[in-house]
Amino acid sequence: MGLGSTFRLIHAGWVLAREGAFSILPVASLPPMMKLGVRMARLVERPAVRKTGSVERLNTALHRLGPSFVKFGQTLATRPDIVGAQAAADLSGLQDRMPPFDAALVPAILSEALGEKAAALTEVSPPVAAASIAQVHKAKLRQPGEAPKVVAVKILRPGVSERFHADTQALYAGARLAETFSSASRRLRPTEVVKTLDHSMRLELDLRLEAAAISEMAENIKDDEGFVIPTVQWDQVAQNVLTTTWVDGIPIRDHAAIDAAGIDRKALAAKVLQGFLRHAIRDGFFHADMHPGNLFADPRTGDVVAVDFGIMGRIAKPERRFLADILYGFITRDYRLVAQRHFDIGYVPPHQSVEDFALAIRSIGEPLHGRTADNISMAKVLGQLFTITDLFDMQTRPELVLLQKSMVLVEGVARTLDPELDIWTVAEPVVGDWLRREEGPLGRIEDLGQHLRRAAEAAGRIPNLIAQAELALSEHRAALARPRDRLLRLAILATLGMGFVAFAAVAFMALRFAGQA
Repeated sequence: MGLGSTFRLIHAGWVLAREGAFSILPVASLPPMMKLGVRMARLVERPAVRKTGSVERLNTALHRLGPSFVKFGQTLATRPDIVGAQAAADLSGLQDRMPPFDAALVPAILSEALGEKAAALTEVSPPVAAASIAQVHKAKLRQPGEAPKVVAVKILRPGVSERFHADTQALYAGARLAETFSSASRRLRPTEVVKTLDHSMRLELDLRLEAAAISEMAENIKDDEGFVIPTVQWDQVAQNVLTTTWVDGIPIRDHAAIDAAGIDRKALAAKVLQGFLRHAIRDGFFHADMHPGNLFADPRTGDVVAVDFGIMGRIAKPERRFLADILYGFITRDYRLVAQRHFDIGYVPPHQSVEDFALAIRSIGEPLHGRTADNISMAKVLGQLFTITDLFDMQTRPELVLLQKSMVLVEGVARTLDPELDIWTVAEPVVGDWLRREEGPLGRIEDLGQHLRRAAEAAGRIPNLIAQAELALSEHRAALARPRDRLLRLAILATLGMGFVAFAAVAFMALRFAGQA
């Protein structure tokens, strides 16, 4: 671990402790060692924080620590049931109200990134939103032969890549320390988790990849209703610049404006949750940063409008089936199914008992049924989950980290819109329809088609494999035909012959000795 990473890690811990970050943790649900760590950290809190319990300065601390820490704060902002209503309100400022960089730098950035095509962007406004990675400007795009259109121009913050690299190195250092000094943390594989988040954030720092993500999602949802995304303007896209059509909407956190527009908040909450589940389970490709700053409500249709596709999640068919079965198991209260799927995917090691794990899952699931979102304490649920993961030696699946984080965000947004949200009832149409389709004739035909394609691809590689084997055999024969290799072969044969003679002599002497005995 480098000195720079060590210093940044210590600095991050110090800053967060001083600003009261550890005061928002559910201490009662933590294991003894973590409780002790939290108590020690709180000893250095600023007097004002300790006295009032306020985390108003936490936003400033996270800004100073860098984009990775800001992303962490964005997740907490959607969970008032875990961190408290006041802390969530304070942290909500991280989502799209960060200080922008100097607007005077924008023309030069656009010119360097887009070249001559930058001239098509006119009337560029001051920043309309500023986040941890980039900021957004409103502009007009003027193309020859086309009417001017209003667009959104997203520009990366200068120097953000270097800052992010420093953040992730500190996170890696912390993960390695945890694995070194805490055997209990090793099963959670913190280094692998950081690596997954690191990879995701590196993708976010190339806006060309974000443009491609928007394009792929647009194809996936072209026949869907209730979920809208902007369109990419490819001529005005570069590594640090992304241009899309402008979308009008009411910020999803502005409940008063949503109510004034006559939008049904219960229906909007259902669209948020069902849209995410549809993308994750059906498509295996989902928006992995659905915090309130990235979501709007269309005042005309009541649809969900999503922006900022820098962090996307992708899960393969087995993981999609795992997610669907887990949700369906909770919906139908089939805890044996939930438990078995955890074993099938490798979450729980095989030496554990499926029945015992099903019993533990039941202890979590049963209290959730029949209760509305405002009557469920996710802090207690997370505490139970932590105890169960420790009890059953559960292993973290890094490829599912973004999915789990995104589900926390989405469920948090939906429950703020509709505190009486019944998560299982809303999820059932999406999950149930997908499972019924997968188990039906069409799903079976698609599975068979995939198997046939893989078999055809394997068969297509056979001639190349045969040709490579024949070439290798020919080269081997040619090598043996060379005089030097002939001598080597003779030497090998002679050695084998001498070994056989020696073995025969020993065997003969042993038999003779046995006969005399």
